[in-house]
Amino acid sequence: MKAFNALRPIILLFAQSPYRRRMLLGSLLAAITVCAGMSLLGLSGWFLTASYVAGLSTATAVVFDVFAPGAGVRFFSMLRTGARYSERVVTHDATLRVLAALRVQLFSRLASADTALALRQRPARLLHRLTADIDALDAVYLRLLTPAVSLLVSAGVTALALTIFLNWQSGLLVGAMVLAGGLACVAWCVRHGFMTALRRSFAGEQLRSSVIDAVGAQTELTMAGGLQRQMARIAAAERQQYAADIRLNRLEANVAIAMAMVGHFATAAALLCAAWLAQRGEIGAPIAALATLLLLAALEPLTHIRRGAMEAGRTLLAARRIAPLLDEAPPTTPAESSAPAAGLAVDMQAVSIQHPGSPTPLLQQLDLQVADGEWLVLAGPSGAGKSSLMALIGGDLAPSAGQVLRLPCASLPQRTELFQASVADNLRLGRPDASDDELWVALQTAGLAEVIRALPQQLNTPLGSQGAGLSGGESRRLALARLLLHPAPLALLDEPTEGLDRQTANQVMASIAQWHAARSRSGSASHHGAIVMASHLQREARHADRIVWINPLQGRLEQARQGTAAFDALLQRLRPG
Repeated sequence: MKAFNALRPIILLFAQSPYRRRMLLGSLLAAITVCAGMSLLGLSGWFLTASYVAGLSTATAVVFDVFAPGAGVRFFSMLRTGARYSERVVTHDATLRVLAALRVQLFSRLASADTALALRQRPARLLHRLTADIDALDAVYLRLLTPAVSLLVSAGVTALALTIFLNWQSGLLVGAMVLAGGLACVAWCVRHGFMTALRRSFAGEQLRSSVIDAVGAQTELTMAGGLQRQMARIAAAERQQYAADIRLNRLEANVAIAMAMVGHFATAAALLCAAWLAQRGEIGAPIAALATLLLLAALEPLTHIRRGAMEAGRTLLAARRIAPLLDEAPPTTPAESSAPAAGLAVDMQAVSIQHPGSPTPLLQQLDLQVADGEWLVLAGPSGAGKSSLMALIGGDLAPSAGQVLRLPCASLPQRTELFQASVADNLRLGRPDASDDELWVALQTAGLAEVIRALPQQLNTPLGSQGAGLSGGESRRLALARLLLHPAPLALLDEPTEGLDRQTANQVMASIAQWHAARSRSGSASHHGAIVMASHLQREARHADRIVWINPLQGRLEQARQGTAAFDALLQRLRPG
């Protein structure tokens, strides 16, 4: 039962969704479809049998009304077709809308600082959570809840119909057979298919992860001689998934046989009861045919619930993974977090950083303030914590102690993130309403304008994944141009000229300095724009207003402002570049 408790938040999500009325309508339409199918078969059986009996005598054949039953058959046929189509449209539309909202909600949870940093190291896991796990939850409503409602309705209608047309003992017996037989088949599915569905889910996740790793690191794997081992892992995962698929298909075939047998036994019971009553003269042959044939459609919901029951393991696994994230409080974004005091862009108070699994904090009890409009450089030896501090300021890392107050920020991380789109589309991720002239100004500031002008389609030139079509340095400058377009009052630059030659790097830094000065002069009444930059190069740090040297061994920060001897001393500790 503990495993099924994981479904509770997902069911509540469906129940509390803005689309719950659509889902209720979908379940109602599914029940109407089943009832219309039962009525259609029962009335058809009665009509055909009654027509045969009436045809045995000329007197009864003349007066027999064929129009009313024929109209009823056409009505239930059209009702069943219309209800089935409407039910598919409504239920799938509601399910897709709920899952889309769930995907957004889950992404907002995964974007929280610590979770995002952990999943960044395992992109395959993140992809699996946002795609396969959420897709598995469509079975909760489409293949479990809705067919279960239809099964209860069909069992009730069966019992009621047989009570009316035969007697209450027949109705109770056959209705109980339909309900108990259906639930028994579902329980059998869950019991025997649960672990197989789990194994298939794990194998599918392993296969996807292995393929992503092989494609993303094929160069490194080839150079290290590990490509064949990786391919062997992929083949092993595929074999495991194939074996689980075969097992599930066999189980589903056996369940289909069991469900058919339940239907046959229920139909046989109804037939025997009807034959016994007909022999006693209490009912005629047409009523006996009606009572028997309506059972053929009573177990139709089991056809839909069967697949959902077979995949119960996969659904419950996805629910157990996602439910804890939905129970967490939504993360606060930089815009939602408390802003620093007036005149400050960043205010860090008694902040400590300790990575999970590390016995000691990387940094502890740090106090650091960045004034609005200031250009601050974070420097220090390799591993001192520059990138961690940048992640802390940017909201990608949560402090283990203390408080970080900051203005909304835009960042340029060490790894350039570009997308398979045009140059203009990549730039407008920084500011969607930017004009072409503003794009060219940003490119000029980043030292990339001449390169883009030389391309055949200039701003409309399509780029491949991760900026394929540009060199590493050009991709870096394009990401910098995108940052320069962003209106956030705080810019975070992590080694912005990494990968550039000295001449281009000096030009870029001079352009950034001009951009910063212009932004400070033309800033709004409340913000003038600040820069926090992590660097180990003199060419980058010499433009700053202040250098903060991180000394993790002594557990303190050394700070010096531009124009002082201490500033020049700290600058000399950096590489000339």
